[in-house]
Amino acid sequence: MEGKNIAVIGGGISGLGSAWLLQRHHSVTLYERNAVAGGHTHTVDAPSASGPVPVDTGFIVYNERNYPHLTGLFATLGIETRPSEMSFSASVDGGRLEYAGSGLATLFAQRRNLLRPRFWGMLRDILRFNRQGRAILAIADGRGRSLGEFLAENGYGSTFRDYYLLPMAAAIWSCPVRTMLDFPLVSFLRFFDNHGLLQLGDRPQWRTVVGGGRTYVERILTDLRERQGDAAVQTGDPVVRVERDAEGVTLVTANGYHRRHDEVVLAGHADEMLHLLADPSASESALLGSFRYQPNHAVLHGDPALMPRRRAVWSAWNYLADGTSAGTERVSVTYWMNCLQGLESADRDLFVSLNPLQEPDPEQVIARRDWDHPVFDQPAMEAQGGIAGLQGIHRTWYAGAWLGYGFHEDGLRSAVEVARGLGVEPPWTPSHAESPVEEPLPMGQPEVT
Repeated sequence: MEGKNIAVIGGGISGLGSAWLLQRHHSVTLYERNAVAGGHTHTVDAPSASGPVPVDTGFIVYNERNYPHLTGLFATLGIETRPSEMSFSASVDGGRLEYAGSGLATLFAQRRNLLRPRFWGMLRDILRFNRQGRAILAIADGRGRSLGEFLAENGYGSTFRDYYLLPMAAAIWSCPVRTMLDFPLVSFLRFFDNHGLLQLGDRPQWRTVVGGGRTYVERILTDLRERQGDAAVQTGDPVVRVERDAEGVTLVTANGYHRRHDEVVLAGHADEMLHLLADPSASESALLGSFRYQPNHAVLHGDPALMPRRRAVWSAWNYLADGTSAGTERVSVTYWMNCLQGLESADRDLFVSLNPLQEPDPEQVIARRDWDHPVFDQPAMEAQGGIAGLQGIHRTWYAGAWLGYGFHEDGLRSAVEVARGLGVEPPWTPSHAESPVEEPLPMGQPEVT
């Protein structure tokens, strides 16, 4: 294929991946509306006596089993990573109920759990859910049910539902707890099974980027500038309009610049990309307009008041709820970053709290960040299957984590698919490239952390 002049709009993993892959055979310009590219990869330097400590507040971890493209990209770029821990705890109503899943000692760190019939019922339900889940996947017997319907039909207890399964799932997807009840059962079970969450052993080893996720972002941007010139990375001047015609594409920026390209890759959130199109087709309006986003607020801080009361329960991921918040609009999770990232140089505990139930001590707040995460409801899942039919039409291509499960691997895999559509194969090995992180979501068999 003859080299083209391609615009990539969006500097998150989908746009970075698209631009980095395409620049191997095409002329590429990456447009990022913010002053700094990275999207959900955002590393903050936390002050410490020994010097700044890089802490990730968005993308944090991955594993080689379920993130084959990201693994291949990191290997190709020479990105150093280290093992991480992915333990989980729940703390309800200020510590009235607390447990962690690391072993018997943490399950019963709150001794009264030994005397709680509902707690023992939760443990039995965990084993039963894992067993039933694997059986359903073995015979592909989902029958179109939602997770909520399955739990109700099989008599799972409210303690298992509200203080184990839904909190864990909501923490993974950064979505309201009750939203998970509408998730298609088979897709939910496949995700849990692929990540080793339907068994007690054989779970993947999670990893984190040494020096923070910005390391890979900087490496990609350096490659783009060295191979394409400094003008290949445009930041701080948002694209506000995309005009398409038979000969090419014109981008209009907030500062009034008009830039001409042969093709455009829209690699941002689906709703935002739709608003950029000057003349969206009926299909583009219907499909892209089917995606909603959930706002979430993240705070990097050092206040242990937003962790479980008992330190023995502290885990990498800590779900927090008050007595009435099991069905609230936003999930509340505190990530213990010393545990997740192995922050050996930090002289104190550092946390990232997503939608904290209470504000951390202002004197211990280091940074704040607002994120929008895709909501995978029925309309979104149905729309995913139609995006493939839009690729390349009107010189327009689509990439984004919203094309799958919303994770980093999904965003990069969508970039790989766009690159292939434009004649570029990824340089990593087929064993990496051909192993999907998840099974596709249902509803028309769409292909996306």
